[in-house]
Amino acid sequence: MRIRVTTVAAVMALAAPAAAHAADDDARYALVHGCYALQSQASGKFIAQTATGYRATASGAGEAEPFRMQATQLGQYLLYGKDRDFLAGDGTAVEPAAQPSPAADWRVDADGERYTLTLPATGRRLRATADGAVSLAGGGVDDAARFSFVEADGCPEYPEIDAGIEGVPPKGRTPYDRVVGTFDGHLHMMAYEFLGGRVHCGAPWHRYGAPYALPDCMGGDPVNGAVSQGVDAVYTGEVGTVQEGWPTFEGWPNYHSVTYEQTYWKWMERAWKGGLRLVVNLFVDNEVLCNVYPLKKNPCNDMHSVRLQHQRITQLQDYVDAQYGGPGKGFFRIVTSPSEARRVINDGKLAVVLGIEVSRLFECGVQLDKPQCTKEQVDRRLDEVHRLGVRGMEVVNKFDNAFSGVAGDRGTTGVIVNAGNFLQTGAFWKMQTCPGDGHDHDREQTTLAGTDRDSIFNGLAAFLPLSVPPLYPAGPHCNARGLTPLGEHLVRKMVEKGMMVDPDHMSVVARAKLLDILEQERYAGTISSHSWADDSSIKRILALGGVVSPMGNSSSNFLPQWRQTRQSASGKFPFGIGFGADMNGFASQGAPRASAKEKPLQYPFKTVDGLTAHRQRSGTRTFDFNEDGVAHYGLWADWIEDLRVLEGDAVVRDLKNGAEAYLSTWERAEGIKGPECLAGSGRFGRTGLGSVRLDLEPDMLLRAAGQPGARDGQAWRWCTTGGKGRVSAVFTNAARVGLVLSTARGHAVGGVRVGSRASRLPRAAKRVGSAFRVRAVRGTRYVYGVKAGRVRFVAVARPSVAGKARALRRAVRLAGLR
Repeated sequence: MRIRVTTVAAVMALAAPAAAHAADDDARYALVHGCYALQSQASGKFIAQTATGYRATASGAGEAEPFRMQATQLGQYLLYGKDRDFLAGDGTAVEPAAQPSPAADWRVDADGERYTLTLPATGRRLRATADGAVSLAGGGVDDAARFSFVEADGCPEYPEIDAGIEGVPPKGRTPYDRVVGTFDGHLHMMAYEFLGGRVHCGAPWHRYGAPYALPDCMGGDPVNGAVSQGVDAVYTGEVGTVQEGWPTFEGWPNYHSVTYEQTYWKWMERAWKGGLRLVVNLFVDNEVLCNVYPLKKNPCNDMHSVRLQHQRITQLQDYVDAQYGGPGKGFFRIVTSPSEARRVINDGKLAVVLGIEVSRLFECGVQLDKPQCTKEQVDRRLDEVHRLGVRGMEVVNKFDNAFSGVAGDRGTTGVIVNAGNFLQTGAFWKMQTCPGDGHDHDREQTTLAGTDRDSIFNGLAAFLPLSVPPLYPAGPHCNARGLTPLGEHLVRKMVEKGMMVDPDHMSVVARAKLLDILEQERYAGTISSHSWADDSSIKRILALGGVVSPMGNSSSNFLPQWRQTRQSASGKFPFGIGFGADMNGFASQGAPRASAKEKPLQYPFKTVDGLTAHRQRSGTRTFDFNEDGVAHYGLWADWIEDLRVLEGDAVVRDLKNGAEAYLSTWERAEGIKGPECLAGSGRFGRTGLGSVRLDLEPDMLLRAAGQPGARDGQAWRWCTTGGKGRVSAVFTNAARVGLVLSTARGHAVGGVRVGSRASRLPRAAKRVGSAFRVRAVRGTRYVYGVKAGRVRFVAVARPSVAGKARALRRAVRLAGLR
């Protein structure tokens, strides 16, 4: 006994400092966005701004300088004063500064209700001595270095973008419930670091906020701004347009821009509040284009870029957490499993799945048909990115590689990208006339007949500096290069890891072979993420239990894709659809609808969750979807409402089922069966019915019994073979199965079947309430529902569920019976 007490005491002694440290962290994170005065512990006076700087001389918080606490990262803050300046340190002096900088970026540490403020740039602490002097100094912590944060008034708001949607997204009833919300299958939030990191203007966040994340690139960095504007002009055809950033946003963001930031985190916040629940963020890059661009700060190596973008998105998650008050509290959550994603979404947050779309995946290029890597290298790289949390990939993008031929691009873009293919692989695409009717084909190429909108002369102009240009036969065109043996190896390894395989950008031949493999493996984990797959592939993907997110585009152009995808569904799996934004990925977004004047989207409107959405305001600019289209990511919420305006609730309902469709596909990729009906006959044991057993947690039940046909709060339900009836598992508040119930006539408990006369019930079955009979059997309860003299259902339950009529009625009601 003495040993046990000592052990408990030791545990408590260890736990107490840990709990205190956690409380201190919570306190310092909770300061975010608050308005406070700083009170010195040395004198009890408050810091005020004077003509010569700062002094701790104010007697009360009302006389002190009020500071708005603007988080720059977890535990670090700008202290934003009433004159829109910053508490800053220079050497030993503490003075107001007009702009944020490392000299104004304070780490705040808590010790109970007392705090220290340190500049990490110098390692020196803020100090206020008993005579009121305020300075920076090193050394130990005493009362001169300790402060209290006292609530104050008079702080200005820090300049930031407003989401423009009132309210907070709803949570699920349980962490394992069915999810409701939309999903984006193809996004590039970290593309500001791709192509060497200097072709893109702006970033999805900056530690000092929107004015620094979304700058006027022409004014702040003219060379980078000129490159961005030039590339934009190539893609959009608009030359010399005004491209001012914060605060006017004159000219950008706009729906046709491809090099200006469109996924700032506050715009993402609007999309989340507008119903978005899951997004697949693909790390993206292209070595050839990177090498061509004259300006860069990052190496032109696709895998280096993958690692850098992973680091950046993790930093973004931490930054959002800082704005929301601490680790794990932000809406932006990176997830690595479907169960984790389900918990995040049912917590009312946005699940972010990591993926890859690069030209030379795993540094596995091809030169004159010879792969530049080995199976061992592929395995090492796949293990590496899986450890980083990557759970989906495109096998090929833009250029042929060691895994697959590519679908190519059409028109002027096709000519340019084909030239890039030559630079990377030593050969042009092997485009041939497709066999058969050519219904499934790759992108059309310029030919001698000039079948595309570009003449052959434009094509020759691009190709001649490289070599003799390719002379393609008449279309429709198919790349003769298919899935290579190394590509087949990669796909099978992805299947082993339960990863999502995206066949977009693969040649028709390669995609067909990939789907052959997935069909042989009966593998559901596949997604066509942004309309680069043909109709036949879409049908095969859906038949496997995969999911589709067509290119978002304009609302009017998305509707035919939605109808076609719905018609292609097999009916075996519950249907839901996503959209592929491809934002920040050199892709234009949805333009304003031509019919908007006659039938406009009306503001304010209700989001898919019933929140109230107003026109979004960024700086001094107000965005209206009717005029601006999908100018930035936050306007996807408006896009969904515009679909409803055009088509009604049917398309919105399928989009709201999108996140669940993705998670269900991902579960099947991880080996979860279903959804399938359970056997409609058999006997209950004391622990349950077959694989549906008492005491299982949700993840364990899912792996044992397969996907249920319905997830309804604390109850899961499966259909049964042979006709009517279903099996239900009801979870307790502790998230363990407490009741297994069946209404199928072929199921029996203790020799009594559903449909039997109540007179057949054993005498040991005691009445509990008016509708139930319960028999105790060695720690388990056999339960019978009785109505009109017949057994309506049979079940087994834990004593805590079946011991009292009220608890049993609640469990049966959760199972779907009244």
